[in-house]
Amino acid sequence: MEGTSLFLKTNDKKVLIIGSGEVGSRRAERFLDTRAEVIIVGNTISDMLKDKGATLKSIKSKEDVDTLVKWADIIIIASGDNELNEYVGKVSKDMEKLVNRADYPEKGNIIVPTKFKIADIEISIYTQGKSPLVAKKLREKLEKAISEKDILEIEVQDHVRSILKDKIDSQKKRKEILYEIANNNEIVKLISEGKLNTAKKYAEDIINS
Repeated sequence: MEGTSLFLKTNDKKVLIIGSGEVGSRRAERFLDTRAEVIIVGNTISDMLKDKGATLKSIKSKEDVDTLVKWADIIIIASGDNELNEYVGKVSKDMEKLVNRADYPEKGNIIVPTKFKIADIEISIYTQGKSPLVAKKLREKLEKAISEKDILEIEVQDHVRSILKDKIDSQKKRKEILYEIANNNEIVKLISEGKLNTAKKYAEDIINS
């Protein structure tokens, strides 16, 4: 697929999931966790998805499909009904919707990649659909590679950036100070020791010096 990765704000989006099986349920949960409004077309859904706010609907005609697709901003096609999948895909394309096809990814225009989040670090992995297994292995490697030190360093940098935005107009100058603080031996040492507040105070002293 020709495209570029991005993060899309979905708390104000309406998401239609076609299929209530394992894949559809997993993707529904993912969108529900971002506070999107989610409708699932299928036979049944778990109590967990209901508790998170998912609505279960059945379709009896093509008109029902048309109505739901028109309602949605994002459509996830993940049912075992090929005829239904193709019809939803066609209608979604005609309405220029964002569509993810779990059955034939190349027929959609968005991908829902494997992802993980540790504190404020979120990483998505996509292998062009060639190997979900390798994507999972890469995820496990990256999860192990991210340390508490990395998380604390982000906290310090965020603290510094908020101060610099109020104090310094020049983006170039702010960047120079951010690099100076990131490479400061004392701050690196404090972060390694888990002394977040002390590291922040030391960074403030550098800014004010």
